[in-house]
Amino acid sequence: MAKNKPTKSGPSRSAPKPVETPTGNAPAIDIGISGGDRKKIAEGLARFLSDSFTLYLKTHNFHWNVTGPMFNTLHVMFETQYNEQWMALDETAERIRALGYNAPGSYAEFIRLSSIPEEPGLSDTAAWREMVRQLVVGNEAVARTARKVLKIADDAGDDPTVDLMTQRLQVHEKNAWMLRSLLE
Repeated sequence: MAKNKPTKSGPSRSAPKPVETPTGNAPAIDIGISGGDRKKIAEGLARFLSDSFTLYLKTHNFHWNVTGPMFNTLHVMFETQYNEQWMALDETAERIRALGYNAPGSYAEFIRLSSIPEEPGLSDTAAWREMVRQLVVGNEAVARTARKVLKIADDAGDDPTVDLMTQRLQVHEKNAWMLRSLLE
């Protein structure tokens, strides 16, 4: 019996699946945001979560594999950044769930939804300057995605998502600035 293998479907960005209640006895979600707006916000958050997870993984990869004269500085900096990113992933996924949708949670989903390319680790490690450059670009990509979600959430009156995206923007813009400063 052949197993179905997941395939990469390219840049299409499918919507997160609505949460199904097993008994059907749960009341409908009524948090003051229309179902259509909740769906748009959840779709944006799914892309944001995917970008954030991809950046987290890349940052952790670079922490493990950095070499050269900046080793200690970057090893510590990358660790600080990936630990902070890891904690924020949960907040984003839980916000998607609070809106009534399932959060993406597989590599295949993250790859399909992310705007940040993967970086090989074991077989081909970038030099430290390239690592820093890629993390500048990655943090800025996450910031751009956050801005898009923030706009959708603000238009829908979703203050918790606006607050979350504002916090994440501050972190990713600061990280991009600090990393860029190493290359100037």
